Amino acid sequence: MAPRIAFLFPGQGSQVVGMGKDLAENSLKAREVFDKVDQICGKPISRLCFEGPMAELTLTDNLQPAITAVSLALLALLQEEGLQPDVSAGHSLGEYPALVASGVISAEDALSLVHERGRLMQREADLHPGGMVAVIGLAIHQVEDIVLSAKAKGIISIANHNSEQQVVLTGEKEALSAASKMVKEYGGKAIPLKVSGAWHSELMRGAVGEFREFMDPIPFFPPSSIMLFNATASSEKDPEAIKDIMASQLVNRVRWYEIMKNMLAEGVEVFAEVGPKNVLAGLLKKTAPKQSGIKIYNVDSLSSLKEFVASI
Repeated sequence: MAPRIAFLFPGQGSQVVGMGKDLAENSLKAREVFDKVDQICGKPISRLCFEGPMAELTLTDNLQPAITAVSLALLALLQEEGLQPDVSAGHSLGEYPALVASGVISAEDALSLVHERGRLMQREADLHPGGMVAVIGLAIHQVEDIVLSAKAKGIISIANHNSEQQVVLTGEKEALSAASKMVKEYGGKAIPLKVSGAWHSELMRGAVGEFREFMDPIPFFPPSSIMLFNATASSEKDPEAIKDIMASQLVNRVRWYEIMKNMLAEGVEVFAEVGPKNVLAGLLKKTAPKQSGIKIYNVDSLSSLKEFVASI
């Protein structure tokens, strides 16, 4: 019996200069993805992926289509080899290639969506400045208590629940500062993140309705394989409900720890992180029981893709 395979797609923070270059140089299918992202965005996103500079690549409205293009190029090559996931998930931005992997949207529409998403998020970040802080060493209920107290200082919420004791806060600077002090009092670590906005917070609320309207004419289909969504940590089959989930994702928590626990409980044995770097593989290693027997692969280049295909 074939093992159950999950494809995991990374989000912002996984960028690296040079990502995708070997794919574009050696595969026509991959080159088509990068040509398409340049066309949709009206600027050389592919050049930023391949050559940088990192400062320009990291701007949200460049970064979102850039990382998505790399993940979609890798996905196209995996599909060319006949590999399809039994279940998919993406971390925040990574939900868009996950939608493609599960048959909900086309690759071209995914690129259009993240181009608009990046534009709207950057606009809201400029209008409503904020930040993000990683909290290490505390349980989720402790962080939730801290957030409740810190709300007296301004807008603050949990952006990501990444692993049992890794949580990311998002919101206004004064509230984050108050929360960081409380984290230290609880015995945890608070690490400010280098981001240009308070992602997954109410400071992004102004983008939700506009983004949902942008999705209206784009065809969404019932998933052909399971996808677990950030906002719910569960699956959804109705295309209109999926559009609502994806719009509200801008202000909702990324329930990544719950998603990984659910995949492990459902007997997924093989996990492939499809995209640059290995952030999600590292989080999974923290979440999976030590003797689980699962296999974790990083598919971030042509050589690693070939190794993964050969092992499967």
